[in-house]
Amino acid sequence: MKKILSLVAKYKTWLLALLRPLGMGGILCLAFADAAAIPIPIDPIVAIYIWNDVKHFYLYVLLAACGSALGGLVPYGIGRAGGEAFLMKRIDRVKFERLNHRFERQEFLALMIPSILPPPTPWKLFVFGAGVFEMRVTKFLLAVFAGRTLRNLVTAWLTIEYGPQIVGVLHELAAKHNKTLTAGLAVLAVLGVAWLLWRRRKKRKTVRVD
Repeated sequence: MKKILSLVAKYKTWLLALLRPLGMGGILCLAFADAAAIPIPIDPIVAIYIWNDVKHFYLYVLLAACGSALGGLVPYGIGRAGGEAFLMKRIDRVKFERLNHRFERQEFLALMIPSILPPPTPWKLFVFGAGVFEMRVTKFLLAVFAGRTLRNLVTAWLTIEYGPQIVGVLHELAAKHNKTLTAGLAVLAVLGVAWLLWRRRKKRKTVRVD
């Protein structure tokens, strides 16, 4: 991962020149490819796009999230077609049961939270699981889109405040301290979702009273 990030940093001018003909659609295509099959360090690329066009940061955030959601339909479809046997070839029975329990208990969060977390979180494993456990397509798309939007918003904020290099530094920290950082971000993600749900419920009550 460190080598990939250094290559992105080194050749960012070349990369942007290559993608410039696609305009804003370039980030959509890259996010789609990353989610569908080809591993791409998408966060540093999102950071580069935002750094070069800060006033439209929200568009890059949404386009990258949209690309991830649509691209995720590829492994999702493979998991759905392959069924339980497909997933059992990749993980042991204990992990399978644990994953199944997560989706049975709260399938939306079971996919949304991994969509927020940075590499090396095994995101595609959860996407395959969503297919195997027959999560509805609309809910699948919303969960990935919501998770990736939150993740891209954090990337945008860090990039605008500290420059695009900070994203590469955080990826290196995530790779070195994966379990600790993942656990911390997972807690923050759950708290963030809980806060949003609380605010939404509070607004509904206010509207009813009015």
